[in-house]
Amino acid sequence: MWIRHTLFVESDTIRPTLQTSISLMTNTQFHTIPALHPSWQSILTDEFSTPSTQNLLHFLEDQALLGKSILPAKPLWFNALNSTAFDQVKIVILGQDPYPTAGHAHGLSFSVMPDVKPLPRSLQNINKELLEDLGIDNSHSGHLQAWADQGVLLLNTVLTVEEGNAGAHQRTGWEAFTQKIIEALNHDRDDLVFVLWGKQAQKHESAIDPTRHLIIASAHPSPLSARRGFFGSKPFSRINEHLENTGKTTINWQLP
Repeated sequence: MWIRHTLFVESDTIRPTLQTSISLMTNTQFHTIPALHPSWQSILTDEFSTPSTQNLLHFLEDQALLGKSILPAKPLWFNALNSTAFDQVKIVILGQDPYPTAGHAHGLSFSVMPDVKPLPRSLQNINKELLEDLGIDNSHSGHLQAWADQGVLLLNTVLTVEEGNAGAHQRTGWEAFTQKIIEALNHDRDDLVFVLWGKQAQKHESAIDPTRHLIIASAHPSPLSARRGFFGSKPFSRINEHLENTGKTTINWQLP
């Protein structure tokens, strides 16, 4: 039987304006989730009541009880949404799932914590393409928070991973949750840029209306595929050209 509970959200310091509680339906247990920016909460509250998300919450809870280390840390699960409010999104860069190495992932696709060296190979290739495309050298950093602050939603389709086990949380319910995010952006916003790197990201292309948004699709920046269409695709200049053409401020891709 379904019973209504109020979901109290764990407080954190990501953003001072984050909502502190969500009301949802849960069948057996009282769940807590990380804080969620109000602009996204109004869109996603109903999604927390779906069987898919309920099963996901149970799965994550069970994994924690089994002693599995879940990455990123729980307060950072929704860092992408908390870093870029719904009405501030200009670009969506869709990733797959977080880095499975402790201390790397912090909730933004492809990004790593500021002190991580060497950078993951995919991120090195992103920096190489940026240098070739716009002459910007970001080889000193892989912390992409500055992009998120300018309206780049760095979203993974799967928001958690088991430490040391890449892809372990695929097909557990996150894909349906993030699909809702993509659908909301497609339906309620105009002239966005969706960057789909690799086959996993391109599975979501059917949810995007190409008459309303620009879709940039290419191979993934992974070392296994970067030379099969990622290098030379010039995504960064194409993004800024679209922003200029639609009267929006361009992205400063240079990292601090």
